[in-house]
Amino acid sequence: MTALVIAEHDNQSLKGATLNTVAAALACGGDVHVLVAGAGTAAVAQAAAQVAGVAKVIHADGASLGHGLAENIAAQVLAIAKNYSHILFPATAGGKNVAPRVAALLDVAQISDATKVISADTFERPIYAGNAIATVQSTDAIKVITVRTTGFDPAAATGGSAAVEAAAPVADSGSSSYMGSEIAASDRPELTAAKIIVSGGRAMGSNEKFMEVLTPLADKLGAALGASRAAVDAGYAPNDWQVGQTGKIVAPQLYIACGISGAIQHLAGMKDSKVIVAINKDPEAPIFSVADYGLEADLFTAVPELVSSL
Repeated sequence: MTALVIAEHDNQSLKGATLNTVAAALACGGDVHVLVAGAGTAAVAQAAAQVAGVAKVIHADGASLGHGLAENIAAQVLAIAKNYSHILFPATAGGKNVAPRVAALLDVAQISDATKVISADTFERPIYAGNAIATVQSTDAIKVITVRTTGFDPAAATGGSAAVEAAAPVADSGSSSYMGSEIAASDRPELTAAKIIVSGGRAMGSNEKFMEVLTPLADKLGAALGASRAAVDAGYAPNDWQVGQTGKIVAPQLYIACGISGAIQHLAGMKDSKVIVAINKDPEAPIFSVADYGLEADLFTAVPELVSSL
C-alpha cells in the first residue's frame, strides 16, 4: 500500500500545504511518494526529497506542466495512478481544481476535505460548515482525497533522504491555455501559512478605516491580514483575504478578530486556530462563543490602544 501526494508549489519552492498532506498520507500507512509536476522545478523536487517520511519523489518537468493547468496535471497523475492505493491533494485552489478530474477519470468517489485518517479506508470530514463531522469509509481500490491542511500537523521539512525519479511529462492536452496571471505582491506572510492573523469585519466601515486601524497591529505582530466575507463583499478588503467557508481555511497560532460578529461561515474557516482573540462591542456576538479571550469594546479605540501597548 503506497500513497501519492501531489505537491503544491510555484515552480520555485515547495508550499507548506504539501507538508500537511504528507502527514495525512503517512497516517494512511505504507510508503509515501510525492509527485512534483511543473517546469524548472529541480529545486522543488530536492526540497520534497528532504521531507521526513517521503520514500520517493517523482519529478515530471516540462513546459506543459509549467502553469499548473488542471487538465495536464490530472493527466500526469493518471499516468502513474495505478501504482497507488491513495492519491492525496491539499485542499487548496489548485488541489480542488485537479482532484475531481482525477477521481472522475478513475471512476471513484472523491473524499473531500479530510481532517482525520481513522484507518487506511476510513476518514473524517466536516459537513454543514463544520457543525457535524462525517465518518466516510471508501471501498474504492484507489482513494482520491483532498486534505484540509489545518487538520494535520505538517511533516518535518528536513530529515528525509528520498530518491528523486524522473518521469516523462505528459503532452499538452490543448483543451486549455495559460493567458496570464495577476498576483498581488505582499511582504506579509501568506494567509494560509501565517502564524498570526489579524482579521476585520463589516464593522470596519470602509477600506480606509480597515487599513488605518488594522495595518499597524499586523505590522507590530508580523501578522497576515484577513477579512470576513461581509468585509470583502463591501469592498473593505481584497477577495484573497477572505477567511471562511467560501474563503480560506486557516489555523494560525493566534487569530485576532476585530469587528467580526462570528457568522457560522466565518467560524468554519478559523475555529481551529490555537488562540482566538475577539474584539467586538456587541456582547451577544457569536464570535465570543469560540474566543479564548474576548474584549467587549469599540475596536476603533481598543485596537490603537493595543498597538501603543505593544
